[in-house]
Amino acid sequence: MRHKSPKSPPIVRKTPVPAASWLLAQGCRAARMAGMKQHDSLIAPTRRTLLHAGLGAGALLATPLAAIAAAPAGFGAWRDNFRARALAKGISDATWTRVMGRIEPDMSVFRQMQKQPEFNEQIWQYVNRRASDWRIINGREALKKHEALFSRIEQDFGVERGTLLALWGVESAYGDPLVQQNHMRPVFPALAALAWNEPRRRTYWETELINALKIVDRGWGTPEEMRGSWAGAMGHTQWMPEVWLNVGIDYDKDGRVSPFGKPDDALGSSARYLLNRGKYHRGEHWGYEVNASGTASGGSRTYAAWASAGVTRADGKPFPQPNASAQMWVPVAGGPAFLLGPNFYSVKSYNPSMNYALAICHLGDRILGAPPFIHPFPGSERALTLAEVQEVQTRLTKAGFDTGGTDGRVGNDTMKAVKDYQAKMGLLPADGYGGLKVLARLRQGG
Repeated sequence: MRHKSPKSPPIVRKTPVPAASWLLAQGCRAARMAGMKQHDSLIAPTRRTLLHAGLGAGALLATPLAAIAAAPAGFGAWRDNFRARALAKGISDATWTRVMGRIEPDMSVFRQMQKQPEFNEQIWQYVNRRASDWRIINGREALKKHEALFSRIEQDFGVERGTLLALWGVESAYGDPLVQQNHMRPVFPALAALAWNEPRRRTYWETELINALKIVDRGWGTPEEMRGSWAGAMGHTQWMPEVWLNVGIDYDKDGRVSPFGKPDDALGSSARYLLNRGKYHRGEHWGYEVNASGTASGGSRTYAAWASAGVTRADGKPFPQPNASAQMWVPVAGGPAFLLGPNFYSVKSYNPSMNYALAICHLGDRILGAPPFIHPFPGSERALTLAEVQEVQTRLTKAGFDTGGTDGRVGNDTMKAVKDYQAKMGLLPADGYGGLKVLARLRQGG
């Protein structure tokens, strides 16, 4: 939901926001794939593709902050004309002057739109990159720090802490302030450029610019702290301004909905969204990896019925709620099989990609201590450890391939560096996945 790339819940306004409209406004990275078959999501959407739906932080963690160019001819006249529309929508003159009075458009957003790297990921690569060692380690630290908050959310909404931790980690790296400072850009210059000079969806961008001004007007954020993606997605959950206005809740009861700072509002809002919009079932797990050799996979059955048909959990444990219902899913022939309960599809309502939902659910389990999948995907590699990812980044950087940092987080800069290295070394496919094979080749030198 975007998603960025983030939060979630129901509604502060009286008229419900349609789910599809909400996903679009919020910038769900996979909104355009909602009607695809499950295997279609094996192609990771690029940020250029995501223009039509906004962005989550995960796709931007390695994007360098571009300089804001001087205002080009024509922008001043547009800004003067736009002022009347903003004031007619309730924006105060003081807020307009504070934010827009001397603003210059960030024209680099148009380069961002046109120069997005393409990466094709198999499902195991997609899951490995999101359920990374860095996110697992830091997710556990985030849980320790915010134990009371997650306990309260579970009591109020019944949403498992692992799911929320995974969403938070994928969308904004647990709200890491260094990500905000180094890899996000000021939202207002970006939205001003798009509202002024992006011809295909100018009305949409103008609306989002006004929504961002409303956030300042309401005291929810300041222009200085409102940093996000080039498309305007911002905060812990990488939501677009409209989503913060229509979906965000004041969970910490401080009188405002806060995209930044404490994560209470973002995580509480996400839980409420999953419960109300995603029809989350309190007390149920999302599903389980199973042994299902030769078992027909059609339809929904109770776990007890699946067990009677010979389906067992891959870890050998019993199904804790035999009367709950689930559907069988085998993403790739010969790979792991899963029984998916309603809460898997609740996560999928956040971002309509089966791969995204599986990665979130698996990452949540890993943060809480579960092992990797027991049955590997065909042709897969285990995920690299944090130290191994850092080694890949360090060796690539020394070899002249800029990874944008060596902290163990993999974004588009690292993937591009890997892809360029693969192409140079003749490592096929040159898919940008920095796994064991790439690490082995780097260790050989050359």
